[in-house]
Amino acid sequence: VYEQEVIVVPVLLLASFLVTIVFILLLRFCPEKVDRIRPKASKSPNRRVLHGIDRKLEAKRSNQPLSARQVMTWLLSLHTANATERHSFLNFASFLAQLGPHPFLPELLGVVSLRAPLVTVMEELENRDLLSFLWRCREVPPMTERRIFTMAKQVASALEFLHSKGLLHGNVRARNVLVSRDFTAKLWGLHGVYSRKDQGAARRDDPSMKKWQAPEILAKRPAGPSSDIWSFGILLFEMVSLGEAPFAEIPANELLQFHQRGKPLKRPSNCSNALYSFIKSCCQFKDLDRPSMVEMGRKLLSGEKGASDKAIKASEKMSIEQYLLEAGYGETNSYTVF
Repeated sequence: VYEQEVIVVPVLLLASFLVTIVFILLLRFCPEKVDRIRPKASKSPNRRVLHGIDRKLEAKRSNQPLSARQVMTWLLSLHTANATERHSFLNFASFLAQLGPHPFLPELLGVVSLRAPLVTVMEELENRDLLSFLWRCREVPPMTERRIFTMAKQVASALEFLHSKGLLHGNVRARNVLVSRDFTAKLWGLHGVYSRKDQGAARRDDPSMKKWQAPEILAKRPAGPSSDIWSFGILLFEMVSLGEAPFAEIPANELLQFHQRGKPLKRPSNCSNALYSFIKSCCQFKDLDRPSMVEMGRKLLSGEKGASDKAIKASEKMSIEQYLLEAGYGETNSYTVF
């Protein structure tokens, strides 16, 4: 019995050692094989998600060097994605790199493209998207008219940059603006810009976008830079109303007729004359009557100097379910908020 134990114990130790070595080699040289056994997140094609829009913020982070900076990552598994998805992922990363740096666009920090999983690394904007930031301002109001002008001026600068390159954003709204720790606003939602430029993607008939779309788009006419100007005016409305849905009382399928009758966007109760004049100038029915982004930037700079530092307040906490209905998402879709 003793001799058997002397033989069996070393054999077991050797076997466990070999298994460990094989697993380490798999991790090092074949990470895609390990990825096969990882549990896959369930997907539902009929479900729209507002990712973390009401999730509490993490504790404030201290300033860190670039090597230790908090980042956002996009990962694509080579085994769950088809060739078209992989091609689109890499082309979008290339588009971001070629677009070049801008102070009011999120910074591209790097791309892992030679091995699985494919990863795009962007800087993290700690206050997340502007819409959820505005909703939080209803409880702890750091939002002032001056800050609205400042953040709007930053978004306008990013839009002017895109327009100077012959690009349209096509979906300017609070959800597509990210906010840093120091309240710097950076324009995001650039995948649609890439799709229109490189793939010639057809315009989506998405009910959730209609409340932000210019009349010419609702009428299925070609979009232009002035279409982004219209949406920018709606963004100003979102900011001064602390995240209300625009045209809340108008069904999405009646918007074009509403605009054709010359009806203006309602004035929020706490909106100054100066700020409301900016909103109205952007939301002119005829696209030629709207200001250019360059002109808008100059006006915002002037408005910022005379803006109030008084905190903007809202009467009640935002109901996400009510917002989804008023924003035109429709009752037939299933939504998850987490």
